[in-house]
Amino acid sequence: MASPAGDRVAALSKQLAETHHELRRRLADLRAGTASPAPAADLREHCLAFCDALTTHHQGEDNGLFTALLRERPDLKPTIDKLVEDHGLITGILTRTAELATSGRAGIGPELDGLAAIVESHFRFEERALSQALDAGVPDNGWSDPVLRLRSPHSHR
Repeated sequence: MASPAGDRVAALSKQLAETHHELRRRLADLRAGTASPAPAADLREHCLAFCDALTTHHQGEDNGLFTALLRERPDLKPTIDKLVEDHGLITGILTRTAELATSGRAGIGPELDGLAAIVESHFRFEERALSQALDAGVPDNGWSDPVLRLRSPHSHR
């Protein structure tokens, strides 16, 4: 029988997948909002909240989860380097998206479409590449909060 700590550890890959699912849902809502007649201020607020949530998630991975994983599994360095590289590409798209949201709707739809494509590919790769290592155990020195617990989309300042 697995220990409670083992159950918690084994659930990490599932929790990561659930967090990714929630980020996908928020992005789909944002994309749908670009086609609606909602006020530009609502779109801007929703976009900035999403960008903040995804950025916080990726920074938590880069600065916490990935460091903890590398201590346990140095063989994952090439995979983690690729994931960090993806985070840089996604950050560039998020920056452009936030700029477009701040200046109005023009051009934001195609930017969100590109973001959705790269995020989907990134999440699938990350889940596939890291699930076994996560389920084997990763010490949590606080990394799980920004990685697994997304802020409410309404909590953006």
